[in-house]
Amino acid sequence: MTATSVPRRNVLRALAVAVALVGASTPAWGGAAAAAEPETYTLTIRHLDRSGQAPAKYRTSVVGISGPGADRSESAYDPSGVITLRLPKGRYLLESDLYTERASDGDDWIVQPRLDLDRDTTVTVDARTTAPVDLRPADGSARYLNAGMFLEVTHGGVTRMASIVKATPTLRVAHLGPDAEPGSVRQWYDAYWATDTGGYALGRTFSGTRALTGLTHHYTVQELAALRIRGGARPGAGGVGVLDLGPTPGQAAGPTVGAPQPMTVPGTATYYVTPERGTWDVTLAAPAAAGARINRYSANGIAVRAGTTTTLTFDNPVFGPALTAGAGVERDGDTITANLPLLADGDGHAPSAPSFDTAYTALYRDGALVGTRSGADSAAGRAAFTVPAAKASYRLAATVTRRSATGATTRVNASWTFASAAADGPAAVPVSVVRFSPELSPAGTAVAGSALRVPVTVQGAAADGRVRTLTVSASTDGGGSWTALPVDAGAVTVPNPPAGTGVSLRAELTDTDGNTLDQTVVDAYRTE
Repeated sequence: MTATSVPRRNVLRALAVAVALVGASTPAWGGAAAAAEPETYTLTIRHLDRSGQAPAKYRTSVVGISGPGADRSESAYDPSGVITLRLPKGRYLLESDLYTERASDGDDWIVQPRLDLDRDTTVTVDARTTAPVDLRPADGSARYLNAGMFLEVTHGGVTRMASIVKATPTLRVAHLGPDAEPGSVRQWYDAYWATDTGGYALGRTFSGTRALTGLTHHYTVQELAALRIRGGARPGAGGVGVLDLGPTPGQAAGPTVGAPQPMTVPGTATYYVTPERGTWDVTLAAPAAAGARINRYSANGIAVRAGTTTTLTFDNPVFGPALTAGAGVERDGDTITANLPLLADGDGHAPSAPSFDTAYTALYRDGALVGTRSGADSAAGRAAFTVPAAKASYRLAATVTRRSATGATTRVNASWTFASAAADGPAAVPVSVVRFSPELSPAGTAVAGSALRVPVTVQGAAADGRVRTLTVSASTDGGGSWTALPVDAGAVTVPNPPAGTGVSLRAELTDTDGNTLDQTVVDAYRTE
């Protein structure tokens, strides 16, 4: 349990809320006269457990919101159950967690969003006023993981927060004190449950004048939206990754607590989530060898609707260049910066730390080499170069290899040409990529000897009808020879070779302004 003015949210969605408030101010002296001390009052807080006695354990904090005590944060404990604080006049947030040594007894979390201290005041925190929090699925086989409740109160333009996170489904809560101003109290609750095939992420939001006293709802599947998560693995590979999902962070969504869960890949997990919590973020950390960098794929801001299923696939072929959110090439003054993921998965999710053997990026200006980059940044498609201000013709070339990724892209070559000159402020450089999106098995394979339809999608400057020419070719000898394939209705048809053969794909594109792309994905998928 903590109190703070600003919530923190992390990538794995596990929330830690810290106290960062200034203590009591000391009097300032000027000459012979002292500045006037703030008007103070005694606040007495009595604690009673469910039997009306002093509780075995409790944690209580009082945080200033407005007035001379706005920057005060006080916590105290006395085994008698009675604590006394001397505080300046003002508005405060009080929260108290009463508990015992036995986790099964649960916690009684009592919150007073509005405590106006303008006289000596006594407050009684009484566990007998609480009611249970019971937010669960109707699925009796679901196993409780954890939950978090968060409260935010705003007054006079200042916001303070309190929270409690529970690893057992034994929380009871209550409001204490008078109502606050309409809409000034906001509250969120998220509970996570696991099943053998996925789980449940159940959340509610509230806004009003009071903290919650109890919360009960048992969700049916019809009230929830399904997120079907597919994790891929290249042929002969697999293992256990980590799946994390939660509401998209933001002012409306408020804070949350996550519950990362193991996920076997290749495999599928289905999670049921509450549409009321807004859009959802999903992250899959792929299996990694001991000591290796963890590679994560994320899909953020997923809109959901009750009664519907949304399928997300991660770490699946065809791996290749993609212009994901924020990706591209930018010119800012004398600097050209590339952010072109070369090994995005089949659904276009960019990896955080792609595996690779070699990675190389080079920039040429009017045919002359400007510079080269290599290593992990190049594997992720990131590079920056300083260039002269005058307009010139450029070629940006990138290569990444990973010999061990048989059937899941062992090499990507991409080359872009464009003209560029310094401008006032940052400006996008016109580059494009081509995405290949065949339906493959979870291991990224296709049926040998069959005709495979491969959708072809253009992203970037040439998208939306700005393609002048586009040629797509396939190779079954690692790129030694190529066969052109006609693009029909946004796709090509590949006559699959015998089992165990890798299929490579190539795209050569010119947009309506003359900018070009030459992109090769070697061993894009394999046949079985």
